[in-house]
Amino acid sequence: MTEEQPTAMDTKNPSASAREIKALAHPLRLRILRLCGLHELTNKQLADRLAQDPGTVLYHVRQLHAAGFLERGEVRTGESGALEKPYRSTGRSWNLDTALSDAGPEAPLAPLDALRDELMEAGPDSLATLSRFVVHLSKQDAETFISRVQSVLSEFVDSDQERSDQPAFGGMFVLHRTSD
Repeated sequence: MTEEQPTAMDTKNPSASAREIKALAHPLRLRILRLCGLHELTNKQLADRLAQDPGTVLYHVRQLHAAGFLERGEVRTGESGALEKPYRSTGRSWNLDTALSDAGPEAPLAPLDALRDELMEAGPDSLATLSRFVVHLSKQDAETFISRVQSVLSEFVDSDQERSDQPAFGGMFVLHRTSD
């Protein structure tokens, strides 16, 4: 991978800007984004689902909307007859491998915190697999490893609409240097 020729993953999922990273630097925002990627949801529906105060959820929804990760759906009439304003994910993808320090010290852990919350909500029987590993890699080996894993992830993400009638699975790929 050279600087002149970005990989397919780089062009499809560009590195996030500092503003985008800041918008994604809170676990609650990441959970909102995931839920709105599956269904159009109102602020009240999100607050109920996440057991949060509606004002808190609205603040986070506005942050995601301003950064371009959420958009407003069509106003609809709810069960009680009141008008509802749902939100949905814009479907944008990103890589959070650059400028993480611009969003503050907690930003790199926000996706892990969000995933942990989602796993706790789903329960231990929801895990399809869990792999924990340590490998020794040169810089080039690490780049190859990341590229190959991202290629497999892209294959499934890109064809996801073909399986929209199947159960939804979430996941995350993290590769980090150990502290030793």
